[in-house]
Amino acid sequence: MQNDETSAGPRLLGPADVRRLAAELDLRPTKTLGQNFVIDPNTVRRIVRVAGVGADDVVVEVGPGLGSLTLALLPVVARVVAVEVDPVLAARLPSTVSEYAPSVADRLEVVPADALRIDALPGPAPTALVANLPYNVSVPVLLHLLETFPSLSRVLVMVQKEVADRLAAPPGSRTYGVPSVKAAWYATVSPAGAVGRNVFWPAPNVDSGLVLLERRPSAGDHDPAERAAVFAVVDAAFAQRRKTLRAALRGWAGSAAAAETVLTAAGVDPRARGEQLTVDDFARIAAARTKITS
Repeated sequence: MQNDETSAGPRLLGPADVRRLAAELDLRPTKTLGQNFVIDPNTVRRIVRVAGVGADDVVVEVGPGLGSLTLALLPVVARVVAVEVDPVLAARLPSTVSEYAPSVADRLEVVPADALRIDALPGPAPTALVANLPYNVSVPVLLHLLETFPSLSRVLVMVQKEVADRLAAPPGSRTYGVPSVKAAWYATVSPAGAVGRNVFWPAPNVDSGLVLLERRPSAGDHDPAERAAVFAVVDAAFAQRRKTLRAALRGWAGSAAAAETVLTAAGVDPRARGEQLTVDDFARIAAARTKITS
Protein backbone atom coordinates (compact mmCIF):
# COMPACT_ATOMS: atom_id res chain seq x y z
CA MET A 1 0.00 0.00 0.00
CA GLN A 2 1.10 3.57 -0.61
CA ASN A 3 1.37 4.54 3.04
CA ASP A 4 2.85 1.33 4.48
CA GLU A 5 5.84 1.68 6.75
CA THR A 6 9.16 0.57 5.30
CA SER A 7 12.30 -0.87 6.84
CA ALA A 8 13.60 2.71 6.96
CA GLY A 9 10.72 3.70 9.24
CA PRO A 10 7.36 5.43 8.81
CA ARG A 11 6.69 7.25 5.59
CA LEU A 12 7.08 10.99 6.12
CA LEU A 13 5.01 13.77 4.65
CA GLY A 14 6.16 15.27 1.37
CA PRO A 15 4.66 18.18 -0.58
CA ALA A 16 1.93 16.06 -2.17
CA ASP A 17 0.95 14.53 1.19
CA VAL A 18 0.73 17.92 2.90
CA ARG A 19 -1.40 19.37 0.14
CA ARG A 20 -3.67 16.31 0.10
CA LEU A 21 -4.26 16.53 3.84
CA ALA A 22 -4.83 20.28 3.66
CA ALA A 23 -7.35 19.85 0.85
CA GLU A 24 -9.12 17.08 2.75
CA LEU A 25 -9.50 19.39 5.76
CA ASP A 26 -10.32 22.41 3.59
CA LEU A 27 -7.40 24.00 5.40
CA ARG A 28 -6.20 27.48 4.58
CA PRO A 29 -3.07 28.22 6.64
CA THR A 30 -3.47 31.37 8.70
CA LYS A 31 -0.92 33.99 9.69
CA THR A 32 -2.86 34.44 12.94
CA LEU A 33 -1.83 30.97 14.08
CA GLY A 34 1.59 31.21 12.43
CA GLN A 35 0.87 28.16 10.29
CA ASN A 36 3.67 27.15 7.91
CA PHE A 37 3.82 23.39 7.37
CA VAL A 38 7.08 21.55 6.70
CA ILE A 39 6.95 19.65 3.42
CA ASP A 40 10.53 18.36 3.32
CA PRO A 41 11.25 14.97 4.99
CA ASN A 42 14.99 15.69 5.17
CA THR A 43 14.32 18.78 7.30
CA VAL A 44 12.33 16.89 9.95
CA ARG A 45 14.91 14.11 10.02
CA ARG A 46 17.57 16.75 10.58
CA ILE A 47 15.59 18.34 13.43
CA VAL A 48 15.24 15.01 15.23
CA ARG A 49 18.93 14.26 14.75
CA VAL A 50 20.11 17.67 16.00
CA ALA A 51 17.72 17.47 18.97
CA GLY A 52 19.62 14.43 20.20
CA VAL A 53 16.50 12.73 21.57
CA GLY A 54 16.30 8.98 22.08
CA ALA A 55 14.34 5.99 23.28
CA ASP A 56 13.91 7.26 26.85
CA ASP A 57 12.63 10.71 25.95
CA VAL A 58 9.12 12.07 26.42
CA VAL A 59 8.91 14.85 23.86
CA VAL A 60 6.57 17.83 23.83
CA GLU A 61 5.83 19.07 20.33
CA VAL A 62 4.04 22.41 20.05
CA GLY A 63 2.11 23.11 16.87
CA PRO A 64 2.39 19.70 15.17
CA GLY A 65 0.14 20.90 12.37
CA LEU A 66 -0.38 18.13 9.83
CA GLY A 67 2.20 15.87 11.49
CA SER A 68 5.42 16.27 9.50
CA LEU A 69 7.74 16.45 12.53
CA THR A 70 5.53 14.17 14.64
CA LEU A 71 6.04 11.29 12.20
CA ALA A 72 9.82 11.75 12.35
CA LEU A 73 9.86 11.82 16.18
CA LEU A 74 7.62 8.86 17.00
CA PRO A 75 9.96 6.02 15.91
CA VAL A 76 12.86 7.55 17.86
CA VAL A 77 11.37 8.47 21.26
CA ALA A 78 9.22 6.85 23.93
CA ARG A 79 6.32 9.25 23.64
CA VAL A 80 5.24 12.44 21.87
CA VAL A 81 2.78 14.81 23.51
CA ALA A 82 1.57 17.07 20.71
CA VAL A 83 0.01 20.37 21.81
CA GLU A 84 -2.16 21.83 19.04
CA VAL A 85 -4.37 24.91 19.35
CA ASP A 86 -6.25 24.35 16.07
CA PRO A 87 -9.09 21.89 16.87
CA VAL A 88 -9.32 20.63 13.29
CA LEU A 89 -5.63 19.77 13.15
CA ALA A 90 -5.69 18.28 16.66
CA ALA A 91 -8.56 15.99 15.70
CA ARG A 92 -6.90 14.82 12.47
CA LEU A 93 -3.39 14.09 13.76
CA PRO A 94 -4.07 10.66 15.33
CA SER A 95 -5.59 9.45 12.06
CA THR A 96 -2.60 10.67 10.07
CA VAL A 97 -0.19 8.89 12.41
CA SER A 98 -2.26 5.68 12.27
CA GLU A 99 -2.18 5.89 8.46
CA TYR A 100 1.51 6.62 8.02
CA ALA A 101 3.08 5.00 11.10
CA PRO A 102 0.70 2.43 12.63
CA SER A 103 3.41 0.57 14.55
CA VAL A 104 4.21 3.63 16.71
CA ALA A 105 0.79 5.29 16.78
CA ASP A 106 0.33 4.33 20.43
CA ARG A 107 3.24 6.60 21.39
CA LEU A 108 1.26 9.72 20.47
CA GLU A 109 -0.92 11.79 22.74
CA VAL A 110 -2.61 14.89 21.36
CA VAL A 111 -3.47 17.77 23.70
CA PRO A 112 -5.86 20.25 22.04
CA ALA A 113 -4.79 23.42 23.84
CA ASP A 114 -2.97 26.72 23.64
CA ALA A 115 0.64 26.07 24.64
CA LEU A 116 0.78 29.46 26.37
CA ARG A 117 -1.96 28.37 28.76
CA ILE A 118 -1.01 24.83 29.70
CA ASP A 119 0.31 24.20 33.19
CA ALA A 120 0.31 20.38 33.13
CA LEU A 121 0.55 17.55 30.61
CA PRO A 122 -0.79 13.99 30.78
CA GLY A 123 1.54 11.10 31.52
CA PRO A 124 5.22 11.10 32.51
CA ALA A 125 7.10 14.38 32.87
CA PRO A 126 8.43 15.62 29.53
CA THR A 127 12.18 15.48 29.03
CA ALA A 128 12.51 17.40 25.76
CA LEU A 129 10.78 20.02 23.64
CA VAL A 130 11.15 19.62 19.89
CA ALA A 131 9.01 21.90 17.76
CA ASN A 132 8.53 24.09 14.73
CA LEU A 133 7.18 26.96 16.80
CA PRO A 134 4.62 29.38 15.35
CA TYR A 135 6.56 32.54 14.52
CA ASN A 136 4.21 34.97 16.24
CA VAL A 137 4.42 33.37 19.71
CA SER A 138 7.73 31.52 19.62
CA VAL A 139 9.56 33.28 22.45
CA PRO A 140 6.60 33.44 24.89
CA VAL A 141 5.84 29.74 24.28
CA LEU A 142 9.47 28.74 24.76
CA LEU A 143 9.88 30.67 28.02
CA HIS A 144 6.52 29.48 29.35
CA LEU A 145 7.35 25.83 28.79
CA LEU A 146 10.84 26.16 30.28
CA GLU A 147 9.29 27.74 33.36
CA THR A 148 6.37 25.32 33.65
CA PHE A 149 8.26 22.06 33.06
CA PRO A 150 11.63 21.95 34.88
CA SER A 151 11.97 18.35 33.64
CA LEU A 152 12.74 19.64 30.12
CA SER A 153 16.48 19.06 29.80
CA ARG A 154 16.85 19.56 26.03
CA VAL A 155 15.06 21.86 23.61
CA LEU A 156 15.39 22.10 19.84
CA VAL A 157 13.11 24.65 18.23
CA MET A 158 12.78 26.02 14.74
CA VAL A 159 11.93 29.72 14.79
CA GLN A 160 12.26 32.77 12.57
CA LYS A 161 15.96 33.40 11.88
CA GLU A 162 15.85 36.81 13.54
CA VAL A 163 14.43 35.20 16.69
CA ALA A 164 17.01 32.40 16.55
CA ASP A 165 19.78 35.03 16.39
CA ARG A 166 18.34 36.87 19.38
CA LEU A 167 17.94 33.75 21.51
CA ALA A 168 21.52 32.63 20.91
CA ALA A 169 23.15 36.06 21.00
CA PRO A 170 26.05 36.56 23.45
CA PRO A 171 26.43 39.64 25.69
CA GLY A 172 27.76 42.64 23.82
CA SER A 173 26.30 41.70 20.47
CA ARG A 174 23.82 43.86 18.58
CA THR A 175 21.03 41.27 18.80
CA TYR A 176 21.49 40.52 22.53
CA GLY A 177 18.39 41.45 24.50
CA VAL A 178 15.55 40.28 26.73
CA PRO A 179 14.97 36.92 24.97
CA SER A 180 18.73 36.17 25.10
CA VAL A 181 18.98 36.77 28.85
CA LYS A 182 15.75 35.01 29.82
CA ALA A 183 16.58 31.95 27.73
CA ALA A 184 20.06 31.90 29.30
CA TRP A 185 18.43 31.88 32.75
CA TYR A 186 17.19 28.39 32.00
CA ALA A 187 19.69 26.95 29.57
CA THR A 188 22.87 27.10 27.58
CA VAL A 189 21.71 28.36 24.19
CA SER A 190 23.42 27.76 20.86
CA PRO A 191 22.53 28.19 17.19
CA ALA A 192 21.98 24.82 15.51
CA GLY A 193 21.68 25.65 11.81
CA ALA A 194 19.74 27.58 9.21
CA VAL A 195 16.54 26.50 7.44
CA GLY A 196 15.46 27.90 4.08
CA ARG A 197 11.99 29.06 3.11
CA ASN A 198 11.26 26.42 0.51
CA VAL A 199 10.84 23.57 3.01
CA PHE A 200 7.52 25.12 4.09
CA TRP A 201 4.04 25.39 2.65
CA PRO A 202 3.11 28.13 2.35
CA ALA A 203 6.63 29.52 2.10
CA PRO A 204 7.14 32.28 4.70
CA ASN A 205 8.67 35.64 3.84
CA VAL A 206 11.61 35.01 6.17
CA ASP A 207 14.26 32.35 6.73
CA SER A 208 14.24 30.13 9.79
CA GLY A 209 16.85 28.89 12.24
CA LEU A 210 17.31 26.04 14.67
CA VAL A 211 18.18 26.80 18.29
CA LEU A 212 19.40 24.20 20.80
CA LEU A 213 18.92 24.77 24.52
CA GLU A 214 20.45 22.51 27.18
CA ARG A 215 19.12 23.23 30.64
CA ARG A 216 21.60 24.59 33.13
CA PRO A 217 21.94 22.30 36.16
CA SER A 218 21.23 25.23 38.48
CA ALA A 219 18.06 26.29 36.64
CA GLY A 220 15.86 24.00 38.69
CA ASP A 221 17.22 25.42 41.94
CA HIS A 222 15.65 28.86 41.54
CA ASP A 223 12.33 29.72 43.10
CA PRO A 224 9.65 31.70 41.23
CA ALA A 225 10.21 34.84 43.31
CA GLU A 226 13.92 34.88 42.47
CA ARG A 227 13.22 34.40 38.77
CA ALA A 228 10.61 37.17 38.80
CA ALA A 229 13.05 39.53 40.51
CA VAL A 230 15.79 38.84 37.96
CA PHE A 231 13.43 39.16 35.00
CA ALA A 232 12.19 42.51 36.34
CA VAL A 233 15.76 43.84 36.24
CA VAL A 234 16.23 42.50 32.72
CA ASP A 235 13.02 44.11 31.47
CA ALA A 236 13.96 47.46 33.02
CA ALA A 237 17.53 47.40 31.69
CA PHE A 238 16.48 46.73 28.09
CA ALA A 239 13.45 49.03 28.08
CA GLN A 240 16.00 51.84 27.64
CA ARG A 241 18.94 49.89 26.29
CA ARG A 242 20.83 52.97 25.05
CA LYS A 243 21.03 54.38 28.58
CA THR A 244 23.49 53.46 31.28
CA LEU A 245 22.20 51.06 33.91
CA ARG A 246 22.19 53.86 36.47
CA ALA A 247 19.64 55.69 34.34
CA ALA A 248 17.77 52.71 32.91
CA LEU A 249 17.16 51.19 36.35
CA ARG A 250 16.06 54.43 37.98
CA GLY A 251 12.37 53.53 37.88
CA TRP A 252 13.02 49.97 39.00
CA ALA A 253 15.18 51.02 41.97
CA GLY A 254 13.25 54.18 42.91
CA SER A 255 15.90 56.69 41.88
CA ALA A 256 19.16 56.90 39.95
CA ALA A 257 21.09 57.11 43.22
CA ALA A 258 19.37 53.99 44.54
CA ALA A 259 20.14 52.19 41.29
CA GLU A 260 23.79 53.13 41.60
CA THR A 261 23.91 51.84 45.17
CA VAL A 262 22.44 48.48 44.12
CA LEU A 263 24.74 48.19 41.10
CA THR A 264 27.83 48.99 43.14
CA ALA A 265 26.82 46.41 45.75
CA ALA A 266 26.43 43.85 42.96
CA GLY A 267 29.87 44.63 41.55
CA VAL A 268 28.44 46.05 38.32
CA ASP A 269 29.63 49.33 36.82
CA PRO A 270 26.69 51.81 36.93
CA ARG A 271 27.95 53.26 33.64
CA ALA A 272 27.56 49.91 31.85
CA ARG A 273 24.58 49.10 29.65
CA GLY A 274 22.29 46.11 29.86
CA GLU A 275 23.57 44.61 26.63
CA GLN A 276 26.99 44.12 28.26
CA LEU A 277 25.73 41.99 31.16
CA THR A 278 25.40 38.23 31.49
CA VAL A 279 22.43 36.55 33.12
CA ASP A 280 24.56 36.01 36.23
CA ASP A 281 25.23 39.77 36.41
CA PHE A 282 21.49 40.42 36.37
CA ALA A 283 21.00 37.83 39.10
CA ARG A 284 23.58 39.58 41.29
CA ILE A 285 21.81 42.92 40.80
CA ALA A 286 18.45 41.44 41.83
CA ALA A 287 20.02 39.75 44.85
CA ALA A 288 21.78 42.96 45.91
CA ARG A 289 18.54 44.92 45.85
CA THR A 290 16.77 42.22 47.88
CA LYS A 291 19.56 42.34 50.46
CA ILE A 292 19.55 46.15 50.64
CA THR A 293 15.78 46.48 50.96
CA SER A 294 15.20 43.59 53.35
